[in-house]
Amino acid sequence: MENYEVIVLGSGPAGNTAAYALKEQGKKVAIVESDLWGGTCPNRGCDPKKMLMSGVEAQKRIETMIGKGFEQTPKIVWEDLMTFKRSYTDSVPQNTKEGLDSVEITRYQGQASFIDAHKIIVDDQTLTADQFLIATGQRPAVLPIDGQELLQSSTDFLELEHLPKRIAFLGAGYIAFELAIIASAAGSDVHIIHHNDRPLKGFDQELVSDLVEHMKADGITFHFNVDTKAVELMHPNYRVTGEDFELITDMVIGATGRIPNVDGLNLENAGVEYDKRGIKVDDHLRTTEQTIFACGDVVARSQPKLTPVAGFEAGYVVGAMSDEQKAIEYPLIPTIVFGDQRLARVGLSEKELADHPEKYHSQTTDLSSWYTYHRINDQGAKIKIVYDEEENIVAISCLSQLADEVINYLLVILTKKMTHEEVEKYIFAYPSPASDLSYFI
Repeated sequence: MENYEVIVLGSGPAGNTAAYALKEQGKKVAIVESDLWGGTCPNRGCDPKKMLMSGVEAQKRIETMIGKGFEQTPKIVWEDLMTFKRSYTDSVPQNTKEGLDSVEITRYQGQASFIDAHKIIVDDQTLTADQFLIATGQRPAVLPIDGQELLQSSTDFLELEHLPKRIAFLGAGYIAFELAIIASAAGSDVHIIHHNDRPLKGFDQELVSDLVEHMKADGITFHFNVDTKAVELMHPNYRVTGEDFELITDMVIGATGRIPNVDGLNLENAGVEYDKRGIKVDDHLRTTEQTIFACGDVVARSQPKLTPVAGFEAGYVVGAMSDEQKAIEYPLIPTIVFGDQRLARVGLSEKELADHPEKYHSQTTDLSSWYTYHRINDQGAKIKIVYDEEENIVAISCLSQLADEVINYLLVILTKKMTHEEVEKYIFAYPSPASDLSYFI
């Protein structure tokens, strides 16, 4: 029976970050992975998705310049784009293992299951530890409908050898939007089916509506207020049905959220409480068992479940496991829907703004005529700034080809609470998105 000072469960961005930091402290560390080494993000999440999206961005960038120096939109060859994606993802598991081995972090492959608060079993090996860190992440949820076994997931989409002619996405969150944008740009007839008329509920409704119209113009069909009841195999196609609704398609992707990976851990044996949102932790990321901590997407928290947030928590929890320190404080967290038109936001959540509408007012600015956006023919570019009663900026939403870059600049300005006068003291490269910052503040 091997004993360690800390055993980390999960080798994704959170688990890996923590394992390395714990090892640097001189601790005897082991890490357990039940699936692909490296976790979801680099293998079957944000990284491969963004690799595929790079093809879309290149295509759409030229499309916006048709008649302005270009004559035709290039075609995406799916098989070649997937080969490009695999040039990154194929090496992730081996690189992850080699990195852990190089610093002598012991690896175990298999499903970890708690025997008690200090003991787990991985396959047929029993391991003990003074402390545990659970960082097992999430996986796609499966919509409980008739024919749910026929649903594919984002994982399946990111491994498609050939792109179907028709694809339907159930759900209208950022995963459905991003994958739909990729599939449509690559030539599929894409449908998004959602149970209400409020897609991307975590984002500003005005700019979401603009994004939906942009996607419709690109050929994506939206079906709102459809309560999907069943998926049937029609050999070789599929039929999606709801009340007064029917759609024949070649693939159905369930994109109705993600659920924490706690199955099989037998957390009850260790006294660790959890619910459908994830593992319950205190403000030091400690679970209901004093020697067991958790971080990353498996945690039940209100902050967005994003890779950078998981990494931030991993950096914090290493200190919390070693000594007493102040409670975790999250900085401002930007969120982005990627595409040729990117939707980004930072600041108070849409729910917070909606709960107290009397406290806030906003201003939306059309950026399409600004030089930065005019030169790339970004006709849909907009920014929306929300102010409180004292005229302090509390939230910013941006829709444009450059939204991801702009929101990161604004994140720093908001975090530092910089005034217009302070921003104007900087000389930014021109022309660039940064050179517009003083006009936003």
